[in-house]
Amino acid sequence: MKIALDVVGGDYAPDSTIEGVKLALPELPLDASVVLVGPEALINTKLEQFNIDSSQVEISIAEEIIGMGEHPTKALSQKPQASIPVGYHLLKSGAVDAFCSAGNTGAMHVGSMFSIRTITGIIRPGIAGFAPKENGGLGVIMDVGANADCKPDVLVQFGEIASIYAEHVLKIIKPKVGLMSLGTEEKKGTLLTQAAHQLFTLNKKIDFIGNIEGYDIFNDKADVIVCDGFTGNVILKLAESIYSLLQKRSYSDPFFDQFNYEAIGGSPILGVNGNVIIGHGVSTSIAIKNMLLQARQMVQSQVHQKIRESLQN
Repeated sequence: MKIALDVVGGDYAPDSTIEGVKLALPELPLDASVVLVGPEALINTKLEQFNIDSSQVEISIAEEIIGMGEHPTKALSQKPQASIPVGYHLLKSGAVDAFCSAGNTGAMHVGSMFSIRTITGIIRPGIAGFAPKENGGLGVIMDVGANADCKPDVLVQFGEIASIYAEHVLKIIKPKVGLMSLGTEEKKGTLLTQAAHQLFTLNKKIDFIGNIEGYDIFNDKADVIVCDGFTGNVILKLAESIYSLLQKRSYSDPFFDQFNYEAIGGSPILGVNGNVIIGHGVSTSIAIKNMLLQARQMVQSQVHQKIRESLQN
C-alpha cells in the first residue's frame, strides 16, 4: 500500500505535513509507505529536521506549488509539475493507492475529474463530510461543498455512494439514508427535496428512511445524510464553529471534541476512479496523521471499486 501526500499543501505546510507523517507511521501497516510529493530539497531538509529516517517514506519530486488562492483550472494547466497534478499522475498510473492534500480545494476537486476522472455512471462526484453520533459512531454527510446546486437524481446517487462508504469504510451494516429537509413529511421541503424524495422511494439499493431535520444530524436516525453541497457546507462549518466556541470557553467533552476537523483529517471525494482525500487548509500535524489513516481505511476497503461495481449492477 502506498499513500501519496502533498507535502506543500496547506497553510502550515511543510512542517504540518512532515510532522503528520511522523505521527502516522507507527499506526500504518509495515507494508504501507507514504510517498511525499513536493520539492526534493525541501522534503529532505524537513525529514532531517523531524528526524524521520524510515523505509516507509519515499519521495516523488514536484518542484512547483499551486497556491491556496490560485484559480484551480489555470493553475493545473500552467503548473503541470506542481504537487497536486504530480500526485494525481501517481494515482492514475497506479504508482500509489491514494492521494491526500490539504492544498487548494478547487484544484484537488477539478484535478480529480480531469486526471483520474469520474467513475462511469457517476453524474457528479461529491465531497463527503462526517457527523459524530450520540451513540459514539460517525455518520456521512454528502455533499459538503462540491455541488452547491443539484438535481434530484444527483441527490439520490449521493445517497448510494455515501451509503457504500458508510458500509465498507465505517463498517455500518445496512446504513440508513435520510434526506435533509424542513420536516419529516414527504411533501415538506423545496422542489428539489420533494422530487428527490420520490426518486429515493423507488431506489432499492439503499435503506431510505425518509426526510430528516436539522436536529437529526447527531442522533442515530440516519447514518447517511443527503443534501446539496450548499446545505452540507453550512452544516459542516456550523459544527466546526461550535467546537471553536467551546474551546474559547475552555469546555471539553468527548462528543463535542469530535466536531474538531482534526479528528477525521479530511473529506474524501466520492465518485472518482481512485482514493482521494482533501484536508482542511489549516490542517495541523494531527489532522494530516488522521487523513493518512483514513486513506489507509479507504485503500483497505477498496471503496471506489465497490462504488464502480454497484453502478455496473
